[in-house]
Amino acid sequence: MTEQPRSADFVQSLERGLAVIRAFDSERPELTLSDVARATGFTRATARRFLLTLSELGYVSATDGHFSLCPRVLELGYSYLSSLGLPELAPPHMERLVAQVNESSSISVLDDTDIVYVVRVPTRRIMSITLSVGTRLPSYCTSMGRVLLAGLPEHELERLLARIELRPLTPRTMTDAGALRQLLVRVRRQGYALTDQELEEGLRSIAVPIRDSAGAVAAALNVSVHASRASGAALRRDVLPLALETATAIEADVRGAGAAPLGRSRSASSHVAGDDDLRERLKAQD
Repeated sequence: MTEQPRSADFVQSLERGLAVIRAFDSERPELTLSDVARATGFTRATARRFLLTLSELGYVSATDGHFSLCPRVLELGYSYLSSLGLPELAPPHMERLVAQVNESSSISVLDDTDIVYVVRVPTRRIMSITLSVGTRLPSYCTSMGRVLLAGLPEHELERLLARIELRPLTPRTMTDAGALRQLLVRVRRQGYALTDQELEEGLRSIAVPIRDSAGAVAAALNVSVHASRASGAALRRDVLPLALETATAIEADVRGAGAAPLGRSRSASSHVAGDDDLRERLKAQD
């Protein structure tokens, strides 16, 4: 993947400060100065200056040579999440969906080549990784990622696909760029995406779009199941109609609450199939 050129207005010190914050995660909640330097590639002196600055601002605390993030860091993401309206409005609808299908459901948005979880209602743990709000996963091999990629205007999609490294996370992961492009055309046309053990062995997932007031794809909602509990055909037959109803209800609540648009508008040609069209096709298949 080629690195994007930086503009003359790019502030490297801000990039470095954010890199220090991102060095901490669920597996490394506490880091020493040396740990931060290694994780960021900075010298110890540079890492120390950024840690002390973040400490004075209340984003980092230090105890006996170990640094950790402070709750104030949550402010950095809360403004974005609250502007979506989804964290407050989506959970009741998702909880109803989870109760109906007895499987976990999540909502994510596209952030560059990854998806980022913004709402999650779990029922049981079916993945080896822990999923929570803020979790990032590759877009190319996830059902939500494919819905979001399929909703992009063609020029944006091509720009992203040129930078995505198609790594085989399982033997089933699609790693052929041409095949992925053809699949995304089908996802755009049919209005949903289904993945079968491409992200992790034993995991199947189906996702549908959540649209903004202009009808553009701004987020995606999924239901994930263990492969032993539901086939792909069962997901299409039993889960897909309920997921579509849930997405429609969330969209209506967001509009009714006068929340900010779910996402920036996409060109009309990039929209995936509308829910009404998809429901008619599903009825025709019954």
